[in-house]
Amino acid sequence: MLRPLYKAAQVRELDRRTIAGGIEGFALMQRAASSAWHSFRSRWPQARSLTVVCGSGNNGGDGHVLAALAMQSNLKVQRVTLKPLEELSGDAARAAQLATSAGVDCEEWHAGIELTGEVIIDALLGTGLTGEIEGRFKRAVEMINAAHRPVLAIDIPSGLVADTGAVLGVAVEADCTVTFIGDKVGLHTGDAPAYTGEIDFRPLGVKAQAYFDIPATAWRLDDSLLAEAFAPRRRTSHKGDMGHVLVMGGALGFGGAALLACQAAARLGAGKVSLATAPEHITASLVRCPEVMAHGVRGGAEAAELPSDADVVVVGPGLGQAAWGQAVLQSALQSNAPLVVDADGLNLLARQWPDVRRDNWILTPHPGEAARLLGCSVADIQADRPAAAQALQRARGGVVILKGAGSLIAGPSGLVVCPYGNPGMASGGMGDVLSGMLGALVAQRGEVEFSAWLGTMMHALAADCAAEQEGERGLLASDLASYARKLINP
Repeated sequence: MLRPLYKAAQVRELDRRTIAGGIEGFALMQRAASSAWHSFRSRWPQARSLTVVCGSGNNGGDGHVLAALAMQSNLKVQRVTLKPLEELSGDAARAAQLATSAGVDCEEWHAGIELTGEVIIDALLGTGLTGEIEGRFKRAVEMINAAHRPVLAIDIPSGLVADTGAVLGVAVEADCTVTFIGDKVGLHTGDAPAYTGEIDFRPLGVKAQAYFDIPATAWRLDDSLLAEAFAPRRRTSHKGDMGHVLVMGGALGFGGAALLACQAAARLGAGKVSLATAPEHITASLVRCPEVMAHGVRGGAEAAELPSDADVVVVGPGLGQAAWGQAVLQSALQSNAPLVVDADGLNLLARQWPDVRRDNWILTPHPGEAARLLGCSVADIQADRPAAAQALQRARGGVVILKGAGSLIAGPSGLVVCPYGNPGMASGGMGDVLSGMLGALVAQRGEVEFSAWLGTMMHALAADCAAEQEGERGLLASDLASYARKLINP
């Protein structure tokens, strides 16, 4: 059910083996261009003109062939190249000649050129990019973005790193990216969601998973998992069958975070939810969600008694980093129950417990928390999010969810990417709700990795449902629980 994702070098090897297996390289280029043409036609069926901006390599070759296909379909085609046609070589030169033979004019890019097409095709730079875009290519990318026209990127938006989703200075802002042979992990995380638009994957007849010595770098989650994971309950089920979640958090003045986590855990089907929080928040918790069993704890001694009764402990929401929070986290760490650690729980781990690792916990850092845990900068994390998530998982064990656009889940089974979610989630309390959801799923399922997959996906899908119905702006963390409840009752 999960789509495999690959690094650029792996896809190039798949391409090489496909050609070695008897498919001519130019024929594969024609397949790619044909797929891009169909992708273009399905999204902009009324367009009568297009501009194809071609680079010097095979990505540019795909653009030349697409230009020929457009001309054959009686569209008005503007073909722009950043390298003189006579200097092209190999399949790119053959593709350019095909377009010329089809009657497509070609003009060399220059600073004052006007892009005339209703839709722009980005065929500038492919997946082999290694350094920042400079010179004419940089100005061409900036011109494409400044045109404010719909853009179809071929294989990858020029300027985006296929392995990481980072931007090398500038990148084309596409409305759709049609990508070939193997889907790329960098199209789904980091800065990529702001540049790719809709991703249209076309395998071109290549069965990547048939090459067992080229294992996927990551896997893309799919909402088809939900139906299998949330089958109807047995008619004789009772609350003792559905697990007991203990949320530990809510230092004085920070009670809301722990309450959000509790309510999310209850809505995701946990049989029992308990809360260990500062005594001053008990009244608010009873008003907010009377189903939650709230315990006021003044310090570590009172907190230490509670984890033994729970199937999973969620620690961190509203925890604070003062003495109270340290004592509560220490109580959680002394428990053998699975843990979900978030927020200040992560910050305290970085500062007070730098060497602790467990196999039965889920850590849920955003990039700032991940940077503190790894002793690096946020820029380092965002430059290669897949590597950062895997490094943190190796160092700390268990499962790591690196939050952000294209959240990454690193666990014993490998790396998984969540393709769902929206900018409306950029508001306070979202991480607390995720922690509560994760706790509920671990309590019911008894394991952490698949629960981490489901919880991350559920959280993002609930936000997408909420945004679809009422918009992204003004989306609150407390909105998600009710939408998630609908998703787990298909």
